[in-house]
Amino acid sequence: MKKTAIILALLTLSITFTFGQTGNDFISMKKVFGGYQFYQGEQRLNMNQLVKIMKPNELAYKQIKSAQSNYTMAMIFSYAGGFMVGWPVGTAIGGGEPNWALAGIGAGLIAVSIPISSGFNKKAKLAVDNYNEGLPTSSFWDKSELKLAMTENGFGLVLSF
Repeated sequence: MKKTAIILALLTLSITFTFGQTGNDFISMKKVFGGYQFYQGEQRLNMNQLVKIMKPNELAYKQIKSAQSNYTMAMIFSYAGGFMVGWPVGTAIGGGEPNWALAGIGAGLIAVSIPISSGFNKKAKLAVDNYNEGLPTSSFWDKSELKLAMTENGFGLVLSF
């Protein structure tokens, strides 16, 4: 009886530590205004870190590189457009003569950046989904089953895998 209790205790203890994929491997996405923020565990990832993490997964890496190019283009257009709108507005507030044509061009650049940014969001979400699907799941419970059952030798634990 003592031997069975020790074996059962050791088996239970070993099962609790047999998880292959940790929560830190998984990349999660949080929806924010204008796009997504990416996290691995509790750590927030920037675009370069995200690309580096996805490098082992060929499909996800290809998709995130495409998303990264969209991200870069969207940032260039939006920052340039923001500057071109902000300069005349600042001039007008300061009492000078604003160049409203410059502000109109800036607004156009901002409008162009919106669909490019939307394309980045779609591609990045797809890349993260493919990366997470490609993570190995080697948890003990995924492959085997432990149950209490009646066997030909009597009543006991049955481990099926």
